[in-house]
Amino acid sequence: MRLLLAVVASATLISCSAEGASRPSLATSRPATPTAIPVATSGGCGSTAAIRGAIPSWLDEAGGHNNPIGVPYVIAHPPQAAGFLFANPLRAGHPENPANKILWVVRAPRNGPLTIDAHPLGAALPAIHVLQPDNSSPGNIYPSIIDVPTAGCWEFDLHWANSQAQLELSVS
Repeated sequence: MRLLLAVVASATLISCSAEGASRPSLATSRPATPTAIPVATSGGCGSTAAIRGAIPSWLDEAGGHNNPIGVPYVIAHPPQAAGFLFANPLRAGHPENPANKILWVVRAPRNGPLTIDAHPLGAALPAIHVLQPDNSSPGNIYPSIIDVPTAGCWEFDLHWANSQAQLELSVS
């Protein structure tokens, strides 16, 4: 009985130590990024890789700590924007179920719409122009549906506020 009492007392003292008291409550803490190691997946092309897994801390912060988990994403160059690819692969035309949904997350504050200009890599035409309002939250996000007329590797030029970035996405 004394041994049991000593074990319980020791456990209580350890859990009440300064180290134990400084731990955040499980109810209020959320990991900054998924624990899965990032791995390349399909969706990117040209100089852009599509990734599935943990996201960089700047992307977690810019997305208001509410980015989708397990959805492939691409990071633009320079790394000022990213896109989460809900439809992977993206498909030419106007596909449904799923639509070509991309959640754009920008590193710098939005302060206005996101302009998306896209064309096949190495060609000027065909081209698309999309304007996404800055009316979503949390974070610096722009949800969109992006439809392009032809398959191939497409270059996307993103402009918002005083910032810009570029990336390439594969469309089947």
